[in-house]
Amino acid sequence: MYTDTLWNDIAPIYEKTLELPFLRELASGKLALEPFQFYLQQDAVYLEDFARALAITGARAASPSNLLRFVEFARGAIVTERALHESFFQRYGVGPAEERSPTCSHYTNFLLSVATTRSEAESMAALLPCFWIYREVGRTIYEQAADDNPYREWIDTYAGEEFAASVDDALAATEDAANSASPEEWRQMRRLFVLSSRLEYMFWESAYRREQWMP
Repeated sequence: MYTDTLWNDIAPIYEKTLELPFLRELASGKLALEPFQFYLQQDAVYLEDFARALAITGARAASPSNLLRFVEFARGAIVTERALHESFFQRYGVGPAEERSPTCSHYTNFLLSVATTRSEAESMAALLPCFWIYREVGRTIYEQAADDNPYREWIDTYAGEEFAASVDDALAATEDAANSASPEEWRQMRRLFVLSSRLEYMFWESAYRREQWMP
């Protein structure tokens, strides 16, 4: 399958992602509050543009089924995941981010640029890591985390069946797109999938050190 090739391309990146202090400490429940608060703030603003990129991809979809899929993905990014963030905002006294971090800005600008200027298939490949990597990370951490882990709600969301179903839909759409892509388009899909996967790594790494803009 084409999507198997995509995952094989990023296998080293994914293994390094699992080694990040943010995720190792999240799994153990020992992650300090401040990095998690920072992550929640940045992820909330990330999701706004992620939803826009999904909606743009859906609007440009060649088939009604993909139009519906990506509109639903966009809705889920805003309604379902933002609801999770808001519950954590209240629990941990977190307010909206004052500004996007450098990595968050880089990632969202990248996704919006791809969704606007590249093909439907290439856009799907760029958006897929946010689905797929989160599911795999969620499942891995779920197996390691104790029931009393303070971040259990976050873990359960990304290890859960509802999120897994949306990932399966995103994989199916990407597989279909790759099946009809030209050789050059497929090459670009692989390149963009790797770039987004690197940005996923950077997003968690930047949250751990609470990345700020230089003066």
